[in-house]
Amino acid sequence: MALSRGDDYPIHQTPDPVAFAGTDRNFYDRYFFNGYAPDGSSFFAVAFGIYPALDVADAHFCVVRDGVQHCLHASRRLGMERMELSCGPIRIEIVEPLKTLRVIVDGEGIAADLTFTGRAAPIAEPRFTWRVGPRTVMDYTRMTQNGHYEGWIAVDGVREALPQGSMGTRDRSWGVRPVGAADPQFAGRAVPQFFWQWTPINLPARSAFFHLNAHADGSAWNTRAVIAPDGGTAETFIEDHAPIMVAPLADGTRWPAHGDLTIAGERFSLEPLSRFQMRGLGYTSPKWGHGLDHGALEVEREDIDLAGIDPARPDNLHVQMLCRVTDVRGEQGLGVFEQLAIGDYAPLGLTGLSGRD
Repeated sequence: MALSRGDDYPIHQTPDPVAFAGTDRNFYDRYFFNGYAPDGSSFFAVAFGIYPALDVADAHFCVVRDGVQHCLHASRRLGMERMELSCGPIRIEIVEPLKTLRVIVDGEGIAADLTFTGRAAPIAEPRFTWRVGPRTVMDYTRMTQNGHYEGWIAVDGVREALPQGSMGTRDRSWGVRPVGAADPQFAGRAVPQFFWQWTPINLPARSAFFHLNAHADGSAWNTRAVIAPDGGTAETFIEDHAPIMVAPLADGTRWPAHGDLTIAGERFSLEPLSRFQMRGLGYTSPKWGHGLDHGALEVEREDIDLAGIDPARPDNLHVQMLCRVTDVRGEQGLGVFEQLAIGDYAPLGLTGLSGRD
């Protein structure tokens, strides 16, 4: 038996102590945040994950300034303690569950103190279950919430307060995804295929959410959209289980050039203002991929010149585009358009791992 702080809380769902999370080595539990100024002039993001069966925790913080994405990476041994929400220089505090969270950062010349407060209750996205042949590749749940931020960020001694009205999105997801070292027995059977779009949007008095996972022929295996008024709960949300996104690619890339989204008959136009590389948070990163074992503790800074990257390199495919969003009435807000297109995707003429037809 391995007892931990979580065992003093009434949260058990099996006879096992909280330190044990079933039998799948790919089980994970993650926090994600992004945020931006109301005029779109700045962007930051955070990720924090634990991997109980791998006994690893990792965390990442990024902020974009003057065309450079400054990234702070950290990884440590979990020690079978899931209630410790810190990893080296990055820490999360839950101030009020489902509403207010705080992120504190201090390391390698990057520091921040940020407080997120939700605009409405989180939305629960449909459970994601994806199988390739006999293998369950993904089986997880995510809740997503838009909100406002207060606080500050400093890079190399230059401290900037978040502008009033700063906003963004946070999510919590848990379940099974490919994490840690790749499985050599399953790898290489075929060119991988994965298509993902996600667009949490902040409008003046409401939020809009859309996501799509699709097969190579374009057919959806998980999709939904929600419109959530400020202060709303699930009973007041508008849901659409067949939303439509039309989004051509920017020349020479697998990144969206712009988007036209229709939710419950209402159209939203998304025009990119800037780009964020998700590898800065560990997604598809060869070195800082989620769940990789870096020993007792490793911390590293990475600075990405956003204008100088190769858009066809596999670890640069996954992006979030900060967008100006306009609805049919001319109401404007901001949101992100996240996209990851790996392998074939017929609606956009994509073939191969990272090329274009």
